[in-house]
Amino acid sequence: MSPTNRTVVVTGIGATTPLGGDSASTWEGLIAGRSGVRPLEGERFEELPVRIAAPAAVDPGEVLPRPQARKLDRSAQFALIAAREAWADAGFTAPAGEDGSIRPDRLGAVIASGIGGVTTLLDQYDVLKEKGVRRVSPHTVPMLMPNGPSANVGLEVNAQAGVHTPVSACASGAEAIGYAIEMIRNGRADVVVAGGTEAAIHPLPIAAFANMMAMSKNNDDPERASRPYDKARDGFVLGEGAGVVILESAEHAAARGARVYCEALGQGLSADSHHIAQPEPTGRGVAAAVQNLLDNTGLKPSEVVHLNAHATSTPQGDIAEIKALRKVLGDDLDHVAISATKSMTGHLLGGAGGIETVATVLALHHRQAPPTVNVDDMDEEVEADVVRGGPRALPEGTIAAINNSFGFGGHNVVLAFRSV
Repeated sequence: MSPTNRTVVVTGIGATTPLGGDSASTWEGLIAGRSGVRPLEGERFEELPVRIAAPAAVDPGEVLPRPQARKLDRSAQFALIAAREAWADAGFTAPAGEDGSIRPDRLGAVIASGIGGVTTLLDQYDVLKEKGVRRVSPHTVPMLMPNGPSANVGLEVNAQAGVHTPVSACASGAEAIGYAIEMIRNGRADVVVAGGTEAAIHPLPIAAFANMMAMSKNNDDPERASRPYDKARDGFVLGEGAGVVILESAEHAAARGARVYCEALGQGLSADSHHIAQPEPTGRGVAAAVQNLLDNTGLKPSEVVHLNAHATSTPQGDIAEIKALRKVLGDDLDHVAISATKSMTGHLLGGAGGIETVATVLALHHRQAPPTVNVDDMDEEVEADVVRGGPRALPEGTIAAINNSFGFGGHNVVLAFRSV
């Protein structure tokens, strides 16, 4: 195969999410249909119209050494934890250059965040107002930079082929993984650490999203607040955490005897050019991204058996996504088992594409589609096969799965993976 059109595979996964502090516990929670949404505690949340969220199950301060943690924004903390798990899961034992199986100049990192170090920015502004200039942390700028998570992961593994940070709102994590696939496919790197992270559970972002009427206000029943496709859905629930995968050229993985989860086929991209926050109601842009994916990868609709949907639990967005899928996949959509895992994790914004890629990879690996919870009264416009009531077995043989991520600004990213 040409060095500029190489096969890309997934050799490692890592996560820290509202369901668990690693990928195994997260997967266990997804298969069990367990919600990570709970009430927000503390005086600063009491006056908010939304007082629920999906915080990380394991606080990063319990995992990272305190001297290191205090120099990192929470989003970078999550990214580092997930990246370390993925790096070890792929069989690497030390940073590139020290681990003889990968050269630093052939290793990249692409970790995205939709908002970046927002909690650092807001908290340090409070310090400035309340305690004065001298008390502002000298680490503030490196902590609040949107590229901070990617930079810190790159430093951790000694990545020198390129360290990048796509920022495309809630499509950021998926775009990072798509970019990483292209880095390997075009010969710039042999291995890339890729994913998404977010940590924005703070009164200001919550108040802003709530005033946009984007978030669920079901404060009395947190675990049932995120309900994609249900008639009673009223908005998304904010989550936090990170999901990271190790992508590698098939040749490089084979040469070092690495375990392979699946093949990363590629990405499809488009832009709605419709509205800064509202989805295009007919799904035109999403359909274009799905078609772009099929055109780029040669994937046939008949091969797709599973979809991890964007499905944030908003009235307009859930329907537009299904319309787009039907437009491109046609009758083949009927045999696609659809999982909306945000029903359990909440919406991790720029981190969503990361953890949902981890979920998609594990669905192929274990041949199980996680359930979508809280769908009590399915919207009639959802003419698709949504997995409910428990996980569902996926077919034997060679199968493919898609992961959708869409963001404010009209960003559409669709990723495809195939079993090995």
